[in-house]
This record gives sequence, C-alpha cells and structure tokens, in this order.
Amino acid sequence: MFTEAQIKHAHSKVKSGADFPAYIQEIISLGVISYDVYVADGHSEYHGTNEYEITTTAKYENLFVADSCDTESFKTGLKSHQQGETDYNAFIAMSAKFGIEKWVVDTQKMSCSYYDKTGNEILVEQIPNNK
Repeated sequence: MFTEAQIKHAHSKVKSGADFPAYIQEIISLGVISYDVYVADGHSEYHGTNEYEITTTAKYENLFVADSCDTESFKTGLKSHQQGETDYNAFIAMSAKFGIEKWVVDTQKMSCSYYDKTGNEILVEQIPNNK
C-alpha cells in the first residue's frame, strides 16, 4: 500500500488549487480511497482498501479555527484558490479564519466535502476528473 513519503511526494507537486485534480489522480494510483485533512495542524488521515490507514504528521504549529463558519467568505476564498490565485498555506489560513475544521476527499465519488467544528457539512464539490 501507499506510504507517507509517497503522499508527500505527490503533494509536493501541488502549488495551487489548479493542481489539485492531477494530485487526486496520482494518489488514486497509489491506492488512496479517501482522506481527511485537519486545518488546525495540517495532519491528514489517508484510507486505502482493507481498512489500511496512515496518519501523517502535523505540518505546522496549531492554527486557531474560528468557532463559527463564514460560508460565503470561505466559498469566495476557495474559488480564488482553485483558480491558482493563492498557495496552499494561504488557503489553510483562510480556511481556519472562516471556520473550516477539515475537509474529506472521497476518490471513489470524486468529491471534496468541507466541515465546520461542529461537524456540519458546509460545502461538497465534485473534483474534476482530468485523466
């Protein structure tokens, strides 16, 4: 199955949200079926078949995630990020500021769901399938 080093290598190619679909295709080829990214410290939980799972280490010092979600501001910031206008660190900071605790990527449904601190689903997007 996949390793944290393989995931990090694939992620190192992502410079903006515009690179996300290619990243998804690469991790699918590694055997990832879903993963959760936690905004507070950047750690992720990757899931494969047969209940295979790895948890990555924290990527940065803890960020404060706002207690309430500003959905419209988050959607605006996400759109900018997806168009390549911000880097990953700016996207993380914006997500925390607007109350996004985590997102869950499902590579089988090709979806990315964003959640607030109370577990409410804020937004679900389809991931472009750029094979």
